[in-house]
Amino acid sequence: MKTTLIAATALASLIGTSAMAETIAVSMARFDDNFLTVLRNGMIETAAEMEDVDLQIEDATSDVAKQLNQIKNFIASGVDAIIVNPVDTSATQAMTNAAKSAGVPLVYVNRQPVNVDTLPENQAFVGSNEVESGTLAAFEACKILRAQGLANGAKGYMLMGKLSNQAAVVRSQDVRDILGIAMCDFIKLIDEQSAEWSRNMAQDQMTNWLSSGEDFDVVFSNNDEMAIGAIQAMKAAGISMDDVVVTGVDATQDALLAMAAGDLDVTVFQDAAGQGSGALNAALALANGEDVDQKVYIPFKLVTPDNMQSFMDEN
Repeated sequence: MKTTLIAATALASLIGTSAMAETIAVSMARFDDNFLTVLRNGMIETAAEMEDVDLQIEDATSDVAKQLNQIKNFIASGVDAIIVNPVDTSATQAMTNAAKSAGVPLVYVNRQPVNVDTLPENQAFVGSNEVESGTLAAFEACKILRAQGLANGAKGYMLMGKLSNQAAVVRSQDVRDILGIAMCDFIKLIDEQSAEWSRNMAQDQMTNWLSSGEDFDVVFSNNDEMAIGAIQAMKAAGISMDDVVVTGVDATQDALLAMAAGDLDVTVFQDAAGQGSGALNAALALANGEDVDQKVYIPFKLVTPDNMQSFMDEN
């Protein structure tokens, strides 16, 4: 197996090094993301166990136009299949059209494309059902707040991911939906803002919220990176993490360490490596003309201090 990581350069000269190998080209939304690094490594490690698989991976650097150009370059270079972790899930139709016209199999991974229900026969999506992620995290936070005696009223903030991304939209709505049920409607959101999945941006946003002086009890975050950024801002302001419930999603290694330290209360395990491995297997199957389920959902799992050790072992 050969794996080549390419920051954003042309792929043509790198493909075709083994005439008999299956060449799978991958466009990742970005390389500088802890969760997506685990996902990428899941593909690499799976490919390493196979013979005659060349894995070519490019970084789209969060640029929609660049990612579409990567897809077109992959097609022109004669790859056997393409895997895409979309920069913008609302911009996937053009990628689908390009691959369909060329007859090249395509698999979307992790971020659900807007056209998931109309994918052609040789295309698929491998990821997790985002309705589970935000719902699990928000409901657990609700139970914690009730157990703390706050059922008569609690307030909080929500940090959202990049809103061009389907996961951010659904996870945020999950939280709102949970706060709308009778058991949890005692929680009111003071404000919700996008921090674009970024730890640094979340830290800045949390600092801005803290400057208002408003009391709050919970911070909902669409991912662990933003949860950690919020925690850093609160700790810098001298706030005890015993006084605030913080949720995240992904169960990254950094998040589990924050939970072990008593800073993060809830996260949700999203099997990044499993998604990467599943996407590669689906791409290879499609390249060989095999039937593949067009939607492959890998379940989310709630992570709390009570069961976090088993997830630390997985990481």
